[in-house]
Amino acid sequence: MLKEFQEFISRGNVMDLAVGVIIGAAFGRIVDSLVNDIIMPIIGAILGGLDFNNYFLPLSSAVNATSLADAKKQGAVFAYGSFITVALNFIILAFIIFLMVKAVNNLRKRLEREKPAAPAAPPPADVALLTEIRDLLARK
Repeated sequence: MLKEFQEFISRGNVMDLAVGVIIGAAFGRIVDSLVNDIIMPIIGAILGGLDFNNYFLPLSSAVNATSLADAKKQGAVFAYGSFITVALNFIILAFIIFLMVKAVNNLRKRLEREKPAAPAAPPPADVALLTEIRDLLARK
């Protein structure tokens, strides 16, 4: 069983997948920071200093806090500001992945166009002989 596990792990696809997951997680954190620390504060400043992370609707009469963290401690809340932030994260991440896939596809197409055509295989001996006979008969 240990040997089978070692063979499974040593396959290239598994290692590529592991690297992809690790890079994806790190990239997700970069996008989160971009949205939370740069984009949303700019949007908040344009809209009058609003902090989207603190936009919520209380779902209980016991909730009277002004910040989302305090409101969650008091009861159920509908945190639509956090949802807007996460949705923006997703849109940015999806757009960047789209651009990356598009670039890779364009590179593949360009490499396929530049690839020299494989030389044609010579015809089998019987076909070559028949072609030669045909050509001789055509000359007569």
